[in-house]
Order: sequence, then structure tokens, then C-alpha cells
Amino acid sequence: DVQLQASGGGLVQPGGSLRLSCEASGFATDDFEDYAVGWFRQAPGREREGVSCISTGVGSSYYRDWVKGRFTISRDNGKRTAYLQMNSLKPEDTGIYYCGFRRTCTGYPDGDYYWSLRWGQGTQVTVSS
Repeated sequence: DVQLQASGGGLVQPGGSLRLSCEASGFATDDFEDYAVGWFRQAPGREREGVSCISTGVGSSYYRDWVKGRFTISRDNGKRTAYLQMNSLKPEDTGIYYCGFRRTCTGYPDGDYYWSLRWGQGTQVTVSS
């Protein structure tokens, strides 16, 4: 059963940092690298939306405007894990963060339920003083 599980969230003060992990399970060793991995946020009272996505191959990275320069997405295909380094966190970054996967990053900003082949449990990120 193929799943991606997000972890690493927590409570931080504005300006702080977190590193989220997205660990894949159920993939054959050489299959994980063939899928794009996206990070998504569901802020309080809002629908899920895309935050960042890293593509297959050499891993081109894409970011929404409000996280550019602060967040960095990466992946380690050998570990079948993707990451989201979150720096200079702001209160508006608060939300539940999910990771998902599909063949390409196309459409990730909308955060549509059908973008990912699977959804796992999200990890809570709270930025508050």
C-alpha cells in the first residue's frame, strides 16, 4: 500500500525554522524517484493549497510566491523521503502540512484532493509568539 507520511511539525515562534519530512512507504526502491512530491498546507478555515513541489529526474523545484526565499524543498530518493526546510516562519504559515505525489508537479498550487495518488496524515505547524 503506497503512502507518504508527513512529519516534523511543531510549535515555533515567528522567525523560527522547521524541517518537515515526507517518508514514502510501499514503493519499490527505484520507483520513488519517478514521482513528483508536493507539499500542501491547509490553513485554519481554508482549503488545502499547494506550497511547493519537486519534480522527478534532477528535481526541479517550484514554490508559491509567499514562501519563495524562505522554504526549500528537497528529496533523497535513496531514502524515499522528501523534505521541506521552512525558515523565517510567519504566523500565516500555520496549518496542517501534507505531502502527496504524482507523475509531475503540474497543478500542484491548487492543492486539489485528486492531485495526489494518496494522502496520509498531515503534520501540524503552528507559528505563534
